[in-house]
Amino acid sequence: MRKIYPIYQKEMKAFFVSPVAYIVGCIFLITAGYFFSVVLFYTKEANLRGLFENLKFILLIVAPILTMRLLSEEKKLGTDELLFTSPLTNYDIILGKYFATITLYLIMLILTIEFPIILKMYSKPDMGPIYSSYLGFFLFGSSFIAVGLFASSLTENQIVAAIISFGLLLILWLISWATTFVPVEWAKNILTSLSLTEHLNSFEKGIIDLGDIFYYLSFSFVFVFLANQVTEAKRWK
Repeated sequence: MRKIYPIYQKEMKAFFVSPVAYIVGCIFLITAGYFFSVVLFYTKEANLRGLFENLKFILLIVAPILTMRLLSEEKKLGTDELLFTSPLTNYDIILGKYFATITLYLIMLILTIEFPIILKMYSKPDMGPIYSSYLGFFLFGSSFIAVGLFASSLTENQIVAAIISFGLLLILWLISWATTFVPVEWAKNILTSLSLTEHLNSFEKGIIDLGDIFYYLSFSFVFVFLANQVTEAKRWK
């Protein structure tokens, strides 16, 4: 962790020096506030299920924007050679960037804490599903960020990285919808188990399943590993 921290610190400074973090954060919070108000007005239900359902779609855009510069910018500026020839390992660099982006995402989630507070002030919501939904949504977003990190390792063009990230996430999103067209039960079960959204359902119901947690952690690990393999291959070239 001592070697990871300098990269983590560098990325956190880069996020808050540039306007990207502020713009994306404001859009995320304004959109979240809009969905919270609209869903609460129409459903009259003291829960955040509708909010998180809509925020899933926002993450399809937010995650690629947050991650598109992580590795592609280093390549474009030519600082990747200096970075990857330092005493730090590939994993130190990649994990530092990954954890920094997760921290920014966590800050954005924490800033939505006023929504359950408002519910608590004016009603008696079941806090269990709200707590578990926040945990599930954090893991869900962390998986998105891992995919974005991998996409950023493939190219030096940030826009291309964002498009690749969005495309991969959209495919993973649509897997659950594809199950309705699969007649074979075992194939349908496999597609369901691979779906990012399906594993979020239990959290929204207030159920913390270790299998779902393991899925998201494993999913993130796979894409962080792939990002490391891509940069390692280019490093040796």
